Amino acid sequence: MVERYPAARTAALDEVATDQIRLLTKVARMYHERGMRQPQIAAQLHISQPRVSRLLKRAVELGIVRTTVIAPRGVYAELEEQIEQAYGVTEVIVADTDDHADESHVMRALGAAAAVYLETTLMGGERIGVSSWSSTILATVEAMHPRPTQVADQVVQMLGGVGNVTAQTQATRITGRLSALTGAQAVYLPAPGLLASGDMRQMFVTDPNIEPVLRACEDLTMALVGVGSIEPSPLLRESGNAFAESELPGLRKAGAVGDVCMRFFDSAGEHIESSFDDRVLGIGAETLRKIPRRVAVAGGLRKSNAIKAALRGGWVNVLITDLQVARSLLPDQGR
Repeated sequence: MVERYPAARTAALDEVATDQIRLLTKVARMYHERGMRQPQIAAQLHISQPRVSRLLKRAVELGIVRTTVIAPRGVYAELEEQIEQAYGVTEVIVADTDDHADESHVMRALGAAAAVYLETTLMGGERIGVSSWSSTILATVEAMHPRPTQVADQVVQMLGGVGNVTAQTQATRITGRLSALTGAQAVYLPAPGLLASGDMRQMFVTDPNIEPVLRACEDLTMALVGVGSIEPSPLLRESGNAFAESELPGLRKAGAVGDVCMRFFDSAGEHIESSFDDRVLGIGAETLRKIPRRVAVAGGLRKSNAIKAALRGGWVNVLITDLQVARSLLPDQGR
């Protein structure tokens, strides 16, 4: 985009001879406005192509040419960058959603955005851990297309995937479908995600079918997770792996606002260590937070506090969320 230079010129521009300014402007207009190639400009003006290139670079340095990036409708690059800087995370992707969108619409939008992200960034050799009981991850794998080549080595279930029969099918589908889409080996965790006691969990972790899966969680390059609020999602509740209603007040009293893979944290993102941890069969809190790429697909305003805390605590470093939640993450954005 070429604009007429402002009347108040910089000192640098004042030092350039008038005939040079004229040539700079002419070359810039020919290249940027008329779409002429550098060899054409060189031939028409009887100057060398390297000089044309230098003139174009100089025109940018002096402000004769100023490039403006205009985000298309439905793209929120500035908001994404503000959240990245505010929380120190690698990447934020904001799915375009209507302010009055219901939860099912938000879920589809998040799934579609996450599917594109994975299809774009999975380059090969990944060892991906997935959360078993996440509706948003299920929406993601259902929106993905098969990759033409193998882009992952393993897809590992990071939380026990055994539960009520109807819900268990969905948990198994997440791991199975993602492995099929990426050409990876599926590694299932054939046990409940939540056990009745710590002693029962100890029996499982030494099982020869379970121990190798938990060990595989220690060597992941990427985690794909949802972010839970204290109130369990419908999928988790149906699975039989949610904490009982009578146990929720204890979590609230401890300051819990949300969880990732049933590892709870407070509003500052600090892990809440309690007897609940002893009953969860899956990846540990510190192991999870050491995974290089931790991608959360999470949205809906009821989860905004949990998502904010997950960012603060380093539970995730890539966030895919909806527009309303993204705005709520920055106080000065408004809703």
